[in-house]
Amino acid sequence: MTRLFDDDKHFVDMKLQKDPGEVLDAFRNLTSVSPGGSVHPAVLRDFIMEYFEPPGQEFEPWTPTDWHDGPQFLSKIADAELRSWAGKLHQLWKSLGRKIRLDVRDRPELYSLIYTPHPFIVPGGRFREIYYWDSYWVINGLLLSEMQDTAKGMIQNFLYLVDRYGFVPNGSRRYYERRSQPPFLALMVESYYQATGDEELLRNALPVLEREYEFWMSNRSLDVATEGHLNILNRYAVPVGQPRPESYSDDADLAKGLSADAQQQLYMELNSGAESGWDFSSRWYLAGPGQASLRDIGTSRIIPVDLNSVLCRVEGLLANFHRAVGDGASAGKYDKARERRLGAMETLLWDPQRGCWFDYELPSGTRRPAFYPSGLAPLWARCYSRPDMAEAALRYLEESGALLFPNGVPTSLVDSGQQWDLPNAWPPLQHMLIEGLSNMNISKAQDLAFDLAQRWIKTNWVVYKKYDAMFEKYNIDGDGQPGGGGEYEVQLGFGWTNGVALQLLDRYGDRLSGSPSLRPSISLGLFFVTLVMAM
Repeated sequence: MTRLFDDDKHFVDMKLQKDPGEVLDAFRNLTSVSPGGSVHPAVLRDFIMEYFEPPGQEFEPWTPTDWHDGPQFLSKIADAELRSWAGKLHQLWKSLGRKIRLDVRDRPELYSLIYTPHPFIVPGGRFREIYYWDSYWVINGLLLSEMQDTAKGMIQNFLYLVDRYGFVPNGSRRYYERRSQPPFLALMVESYYQATGDEELLRNALPVLEREYEFWMSNRSLDVATEGHLNILNRYAVPVGQPRPESYSDDADLAKGLSADAQQQLYMELNSGAESGWDFSSRWYLAGPGQASLRDIGTSRIIPVDLNSVLCRVEGLLANFHRAVGDGASAGKYDKARERRLGAMETLLWDPQRGCWFDYELPSGTRRPAFYPSGLAPLWARCYSRPDMAEAALRYLEESGALLFPNGVPTSLVDSGQQWDLPNAWPPLQHMLIEGLSNMNISKAQDLAFDLAQRWIKTNWVVYKKYDAMFEKYNIDGDGQPGGGGEYEVQLGFGWTNGVALQLLDRYGDRLSGSPSLRPSISLGLFFVTLVMAM
């Protein structure tokens, strides 16, 4: 397949310069005079240049109006270098701020961008629009930066999207209208409500949050029978049997040679993998890590620990929100939903022999034993019934080999070439793991949480000094490098990376150092992984 652009997303983000009907007629005329309906790439490129504008025309210049120098959290950071760096991260919100031109609202047929009424913060790089789960960490960072108006506007945008679609799309583009991402909106509202006490927003948001929850329960849940009992849990499952527009060439190339039915199934699984946020990972390979390729993806046939942990936390929040507004009956309904999920997770996902939670594979009816940080997500969500489960999970983590890397916890122990695998480490996974450990009333877990925070801050800081930039992911190998692999070049910016770093600097800033001495050696870590792969 001929590629006109290095990144398919470039084309689908371009603005039409003329009415869609006129552009379509011109394209038909172009193909009608070409042998076999094919068009030479150079001719097609000229056509695109004539009828489309480059990406980024949807926005007008905007600086967040609530940005100001010297937010209070900076004063809590003892290390002078880290304090100065945190100030630079605070500055980055200005460069990542976007406001949509009213023309997008008035002429939506010319744009792939979905209009939202409030300005927002983008991840950065090729990600020019709102992204769903990224924004949870962005909003937490904004609240530390005392940018409550921007944070509130982003939440209102997501509520607007739920009103329009019944769920929050993966991102604010028309080509994302059929898939979502991990449902963090209730957690965003929690963060904002804790920071502001804004009960009016809470009351307005609550019915919208319930609508989003119903989407997940009606469209992404399934019943798994065990010993005559039905366990209701959730999965990612996007009913779209076509290539993703923003990665059309990659998907079409991957599907070459397959039957029509197999292609449709593959496209559905790729869309479902994109909905997970882990696009892509050996985690979704049905044949198991190290034994398969992206063609073996089976996301919809796997029940993920982290998705159900998020929804367990959402159910607890919906119960708490209803109590906050005086609706005890509705609170009880969500308390019961959380209890049911907790029981189902412990039946299907908890492994008492290994002492941790694992994704559940539907075709085989078994747990998938490979290490992923997502297996510890119930600690972060506080979604387990007995303290000894958390203690066992801590032992599992210590024995897994995942702590042997000085630059962060890898996304897996399998180097598949996909970006959500070894050797990459991702900010949201680091933060969820650190927060989960810090939730435990065990000194060893608290110490490990700080140790992991120190490693991650050091990695971010070393790479920032080297490149004068923040990246979406990092390499746990070597002396500090951005991550790689996957479908596109590593992106800098970067919204959730900044948010996670600011939260860790806020929480541990009295102890964090920019130049710590870290115990684990990368050679030991790689030796462990090599040993595991050879077994």
